[in-house]
Amino acid sequence: MKNSFQKTITACFIGYIVQAIINNFVPLLFLTFQSTYGIPLSQITMLVTVNFGLQLLIDLASVTFVDKIGYRASMMIAHVFSAAGLIALAVLPDILPNPFVGILVAVMIYAVGGGLLEVLVSPVVEACPTDNKEQAMSLLHSFYCWGHVGVVLISTLFFRIFGIGNWKILSVIWALVPICNGILFSKVPIASLMEEGEKGMSVKELAKQKVFWVFMLMMLCAGASEQAVSQWASTFAEKGLGVSKTVGDLAGPMTFAVLMGTARAFYGKYGDRINLDRFMTGSSILCMASYLCISLIPNPVFGLIGCGVCGLSVGIMWPGTFSKAAATIPKGGTALFALMALAGDVGCSGGPTVVGMISGAFGDDLKKGILAAICFPFLLLMGIMLCKSD
Repeated sequence: MKNSFQKTITACFIGYIVQAIINNFVPLLFLTFQSTYGIPLSQITMLVTVNFGLQLLIDLASVTFVDKIGYRASMMIAHVFSAAGLIALAVLPDILPNPFVGILVAVMIYAVGGGLLEVLVSPVVEACPTDNKEQAMSLLHSFYCWGHVGVVLISTLFFRIFGIGNWKILSVIWALVPICNGILFSKVPIASLMEEGEKGMSVKELAKQKVFWVFMLMMLCAGASEQAVSQWASTFAEKGLGVSKTVGDLAGPMTFAVLMGTARAFYGKYGDRINLDRFMTGSSILCMASYLCISLIPNPVFGLIGCGVCGLSVGIMWPGTFSKAAATIPKGGTALFALMALAGDVGCSGGPTVVGMISGAFGDDLKKGILAAICFPFLLLMGIMLCKSD
């Protein structure tokens, strides 16, 4: 029976690749949108805010309907919206009077799919009857990173060969991934998260636990620490460091994603020998150091190194907080997964938004924006200490 669920786990891995496409393809086009459509940086920042903002609303709403309609139907809906948004991105900017509105509508469509995937993928893997749940969960989260790497590498090669002007074709090509995976999810077995006769905790029950709020703070800061640099890495490398788009995409976002995935895979393999609190504490300190490196050292090489080190440092933050919460509150059920995803997406929205707003206030100086975002890994460090004292 366990072997029959391997396809389910594989589909979940691909689900996180879909999530990576949704979150990381459009940021590669920020400067293209700016030059082609004349969209200012302040509006481009709104695309990030709306994407993660709508995802967090879906996270919250999912508590009310996922258990009612079931995980399979919810997964199908998630993949339909993901594919539709990527296709709309290629079509709407040219058929609507305002190109920015077209891009914004497309982002809103695929954000619905992204929000659902964030809630659904982890509990589906958790429910699968496997012997090594922690290993499977760690590998699952690393697939978001490998998806990120694939998006940057394939997109960069496509732009290099066919030209950045053909980005709409690539958007449609990326839409094939959720289409195919949605078909796969219509066939694979899906197990129940709770034992027969058991019921997961309600939102009200979770809210009464002090440790739950500590985990929510940590999850928010994990998302913010990761995306504050990740979402701006390509733009920062091109504009702030004065390198080409190809070098910017490869040395910025891709290096960030590779090192983030490496950190997750490393803990997935050796986690039984490592104290998670110490690992997360060290990672938070390293993250703050990387922010200082990016923002204060004028040498472009050190700036790019800082982006990569940041990826290494944030790798454990999201899955580590997730694992601690799931182990501490085992009866959390769908509500716990949804609310943790909500907190993470609040952070994913807040991190890049803070960077964009501070940068705009200082004449589009991204270094100052990233320096301001150092508050997020600092707050995560405080959350780890609060969690220890609980």
